[in-house]
Amino acid sequence: MRSPAKKNEYPLSMRLPEQDIAIIDRAADLRGSSRTEFVREAAVRAAEAIIMENTLLRMSPQGFDRFMTLIAAPAKAVPAMVKLLKRKSPWEAGGKRD
Repeated sequence: MRSPAKKNEYPLSMRLPEQDIAIIDRAADLRGSSRTEFVREAAVRAAEAIIMENTLLRMSPQGFDRFMTLIAAPAKAVPAMVKLLKRKSPWEAGGKRD
């Protein structure tokens, strides 16, 4: 006899106030996604952020020394970023862009 196939997806049920549903639906519509997909993506992003905030980063003493050397080094300009930051915003006077 075959064993049942392992599930790759699991149901999740929530009860939310009407106002929360309205906000979620509006945001999902603006993103062009379904309510389910919007909530799933938002929950996963939030979970990843919490995990990253609480993850211990380990490195060797040599790796830490290299990291500190790079952090202490003078900053270098990135030409594409300099050009981008010098452009005028569309809402600035004249609305012209370089």
